[in-house]
Amino acid sequence: MQYNPYKVVDKFEKMIAEWAGSKYGVAVESCSAALFLCCLYKQVGEVTIPKYTYPGVPCSIINARGWVKFDDRKWKGIYELKPYKIYDGALRFRKGMYKGGLHCLSFHMKKLLPIGRGGMILTDDKKAYDWLKRMRFDGRRQKRLEDDKFDMIGWNMYMTPEQAIKGIQLFSTIDQRGN
Repeated sequence: MQYNPYKVVDKFEKMIAEWAGSKYGVAVESCSAALFLCCLYKQVGEVTIPKYTYPGVPCSIINARGWVKFDDRKWKGIYELKPYKIYDGALRFRKGMYKGGLHCLSFHMKKLLPIGRGGMILTDDKKAYDWLKRMRFDGRRQKRLEDDKFDMIGWNMYMTPEQAIKGIQLFSTIDQRGN
C-alpha cells in the first residue's frame, strides 16, 4: 500500500467542516482562491459586495468573469457576495458558523486559525464539493496521476499536507467553544 500524504488534508477538511456545522470542507491555498473557485462554480454575473473589503475579493470575482458592484453595507466577520449565496467569512471562525451556501474561510497568519496561508470552502452541496475538490487540484481526482483520466481543466490551488498538519495542531489550541 502506498502512503498518501493528502489523507491529512482530508482529515483537516472533515475536522473543520464538522466543527463549523457543514457536511463538507474543501481546503485551498487561500480565501481568495476559495472565493474565485466558488464564483466559477456559480458562474457569477454581477456581484454586489461591501465597498470596504479586502482587495482580493473583487479580484476573485473579476477573474472568474463576473463584475463587481459595491454597496455601503456594514458587516462584521462575514458577508454575502449577493445574490449568489457565496459568503466571505474570512474574519469569522466559530463553532457552528456554517449557515448554508458556499462559505469561504481564511487561515492567514492574522486570522483566528493562523496556519500562515490557506483557506476552505464549507458546503452541504455534494455536487459543489466534488467539483471544487477537482478544480483546486488541477482538475485531477485524488488518485495516482497515471490512474487518472483527465476530462476537466482546473487550477493548482490545493492546501499542502504541511499546511493541513499545522492547521490540525493549531486547532487543538484554540477555544473550541467558538466564543
